Amino acid sequence: MSSPSKRILFISNGHGEDNHSSYVIETLLQLYPNLEVAAMPIVGEGNAYRRLNVPIIGPTQNMPSGGFSYINRLRLFTDLKAGLVGLTWRQLQAVWQYAPSCDLIMATGDTVSQGFAYSTGYPYVSFISCLSALYEGKLNVGPFIGTFLRSPRCLGVFTRDPYTAKDLKKQGISKAQFGGIPSLDKLQPTGKDLQLKTHIPMIALLPGSRLPEAVRNFKLQLNLILEIVKIMPPEKIQFRAALVPKLMQELATIANSEGWQYNDNQLSRKTEQGTVEVFCYSDAFNDILHNCTLMLGMAGLAVDQGIALGKPVIQVPGEGPQFTYEFAEAQNRLIGSCAQTIGKGPATPETLTQAAKCVAKTVTNEAYLQECEEKGKARFGPSGASERIARFLLSYLELDKE
Repeated sequence: MSSPSKRILFISNGHGEDNHSSYVIETLLQLYPNLEVAAMPIVGEGNAYRRLNVPIIGPTQNMPSGGFSYINRLRLFTDLKAGLVGLTWRQLQAVWQYAPSCDLIMATGDTVSQGFAYSTGYPYVSFISCLSALYEGKLNVGPFIGTFLRSPRCLGVFTRDPYTAKDLKKQGISKAQFGGIPSLDKLQPTGKDLQLKTHIPMIALLPGSRLPEAVRNFKLQLNLILEIVKIMPPEKIQFRAALVPKLMQELATIANSEGWQYNDNQLSRKTEQGTVEVFCYSDAFNDILHNCTLMLGMAGLAVDQGIALGKPVIQVPGEGPQFTYEFAEAQNRLIGSCAQTIGKGPATPETLTQAAKCVAKTVTNEAYLQECEEKGKARFGPSGASERIARFLLSYLELDKE
């Protein structure tokens, strides 16, 4: 006689957090297909869950800030005007209504998602995926999240890097343990033909995933490329862009507005130094990261993934709402010496000139590239986060022995 199915509710407050949870869910269902899962994404539409056909229990809505009002508090007012308070209240009510039917809750994110889980009065597991002691050398837990993590109903606290787990244990949170970055588990190359020339440095363009910001970021990166080829001729360097499908659909328009030629997902432009080409893909992220020499990054999680593979990043701040100087500077502290941020505000022509010099210098610095390979992999720890977290959840549900 089969045992009744168990149910887990996943709560997350951010696009990256949704992705982390979705990878854990995939692994859970591989290990125990009869498990019931549901989700409450607090920020955005929860597309990572929707791709897996995971039921979403409450209302979702994209806010003007894109979930990044913490970077610029002025954007919080635009979110409030768009109905943030009412949306959050309805989401909280949905969680309270659904929680009694669950055997376990998993909260991924910072104070908001942890607070949601704590407020239910039921057991939960915390994955503080966006918090790290690497930013300041010590994680300032604070009164709110400290209460949530130290609660006896909090069964375990997973961190994104080993350093943070050690730091939390020093602060008396003995249940803290290294989880990792679940998306690293899916970063295996697929063998996609990137049409690469051998023995020539390849630069990965990562403009982010949310439009219209990603369009602005990509245009900025195209302008940066024009500065790079003034220093390194086109035959000495190559570019591959990892774009989301919606951005791929904008390529012809972008090319037209920026003075490039567009043909079959390839952008080209004649310069005094020769013709420069940018090959664009929406299905080659893993392969581009594995094969690149360095990243031009204007993203969050995508850059973290590249760093974990040992790839350095050069960051040029944009207009936001996500990838501003404040975000880039925080990334710098998280990533350490593997990141170089050029400029202290939205990029200017001078910023792009300086960034181009930095690119040319970096791709020929073998000692630095080797250092990044070693430091990046050590900073985020080994892969396997999805299974580590999934098995912990199954163990509490006593399903790990079935």
